[in-house]
Amino acid sequence: MDEKLVEKEVKANKLYDGRIINLRVDDVLLPDGRAAKREYVEHRGGAAVLAIDDGQVYLVRQFRYPYREVLLEIPAGKLEAGEDPCVTAARELEEETGLKAASIESYGVIYPSPGYTDEKIYIFVADGLEQSNAHPDSDEFLNVVRMPVAEAIDKVTSGEIRDGKTCYAIMKYILLHRN
Repeated sequence: MDEKLVEKEVKANKLYDGRIINLRVDDVLLPDGRAAKREYVEHRGGAAVLAIDDGQVYLVRQFRYPYREVLLEIPAGKLEAGEDPCVTAARELEEETGLKAASIESYGVIYPSPGYTDEKIYIFVADGLEQSNAHPDSDEFLNVVRMPVAEAIDKVTSGEIRDGKTCYAIMKYILLHRN
């Protein structure tokens, strides 16, 4: 780590303690010794899974209130306290799509917006899919969409798919599986 860039916490100040997020405004010392404040959202993180079978990708279409839009995304959900992200990914895949995976492999971790949140999203790819029963959360309304991988790539490059975790997962898949 480049110590000349590190900011040091002087005082942690939690403003809101919520079910999904916490809000903070911490007092920090900048690398040059000046005082500053850092506002950010604490989030325990999430896991998302790219499910591809026989050249088809499984996505979910759901309304996202902050954007007031219906988005096309890979299945995902928040981590439960102390939960292994791989377990979260498998659970969310089955809950949202009704698919079980024979194996789930890590595709890495992304920081969706490091300027204002500490959230980490663990990305996985699922293989060996079997149909089971979907059982979304009671406040979750979504449609499962199955499409050719090539169509999903087109939707990413055209900007129709704008969700960061989904773009990352699809593009990483393409880069790892190109000829």
